[in-house]
Amino acid sequence: MADLPVIPSFITVHLGAPNSQAENVTVRFTDYIKNVASSEIYPTWPQAALRANILAQISYTLNKVYTEFYPSRGYDFDITNDTRYDHAYTKDGEVFDTVSLIVDEIFNNYIRRKGAVEPLAAKFCDGVRTQCNGLLQWGSVELADQGYTTLDILRYYYGDDIELVENAPLADKTPSYPGTALSRGSFGDDVRIIKNELNRIRRNYPAIPEINGSTSVFDGETQEAVKSFQRIFNLTPDGVVGKATWYKIKQIFASVKRLSELTSEGLTIPEIERVFKTELSIGDSGVEVEALQYYLAFLGYFYPQLPPIPITGFFDELTRDAVFTFQSEYGLPVTGVVDIGTYYRIEREYKNAVADLPANYQSAIGEPYPGRFLVEGDRGEEVRVIQTYLSRIGRIDPDIPEITADGIFGPLTRSAVIAIQKQLGVEQNGAIGPVEWVEIITRGNNI
Repeated sequence: MADLPVIPSFITVHLGAPNSQAENVTVRFTDYIKNVASSEIYPTWPQAALRANILAQISYTLNKVYTEFYPSRGYDFDITNDTRYDHAYTKDGEVFDTVSLIVDEIFNNYIRRKGAVEPLAAKFCDGVRTQCNGLLQWGSVELADQGYTTLDILRYYYGDDIELVENAPLADKTPSYPGTALSRGSFGDDVRIIKNELNRIRRNYPAIPEINGSTSVFDGETQEAVKSFQRIFNLTPDGVVGKATWYKIKQIFASVKRLSELTSEGLTIPEIERVFKTELSIGDSGVEVEALQYYLAFLGYFYPQLPPIPITGFFDELTRDAVFTFQSEYGLPVTGVVDIGTYYRIEREYKNAVADLPANYQSAIGEPYPGRFLVEGDRGEEVRVIQTYLSRIGRIDPDIPEITADGIFGPLTRSAVIAIQKQLGVEQNGAIGPVEWVEIITRGNNI
């Protein structure tokens, strides 16, 4: 549950109640909607009623997919065919031509509340045998016969504050879990989003301590908040957001915000927006490129097939050639573009290389970055090393507090790091990542 909703190419349907030992079938999203619509509505209905019902079916389904309703509960499917929970779906069921034509036209449209991101959990029932707080199917026919348009019908049942999203992008459905556990020293959009979700959950579970959600670093207070969450929900309280904790956070967040209900609190753009680039390619610049170049330059000392590159913060042809080589060597698609998969693999190989270094190793580009962000509360040789360089900088730069290299990352060290970050124009989180590490080591070596 991150980024804006997309239309999945395929959807996996469980042919029974969630806990039943039933078959899973994976079908095209459009085929699923055609099957459901043909099972639940009549092709002879007025066009406005048909379209209103199909849009409700699309939106309801996308809500389940987007909120990862079933995967976040440990299931390996997206939706069931049990009408006590979801839509009626019949394996190899008949599809009406009228329905098929409408679905092909509007399958990438859905309903949402104005100001919200998630597709509306557009519940409905037949309105004769069953009643519900949502669209009444036979009632929609009556409204269409009275001249109501599709949008009029939807607003009649769901309220005037809904809108239609049209031509939503198509994409393969991918799990929100980043594939790598988040822990103390992790950094990025996934960390920031998890922190904000924990802060919202805290309103319902006040035993969880509040976190500074304005930064993207997994620090000590984030670790404690995760541990508290894990204790409340009977998970191992290790302070690490692995797959089980990730999806439990997603499940509880969706629950407290009622994202799968018509009365949803609503998910807003600031709650899902990503600050950092998800792809780097030739022509890009900034701190993400600088970190990438640092990793590649360091690996180049151990793997001669990687061409040497300078750390400039600009993604030039030399950087692209190094990316080409890395992707080829490690069996990745050779695109020259650094997507999430390529970046994580480069970072992992860097960490492996650092872990194998002998004691007191120092490369041609200075002390090697430890492979994770250093945060307030950390202790050890890595902290002492960077404090030594910070102290040198502080002696000649009045904006940088002079600190003692005692190996304890305390408030004064954090203040010095924030001053460096302010000069660099990067997020002032007080943590030392690859960009800060390179800057501090380089400046310290030149004094």
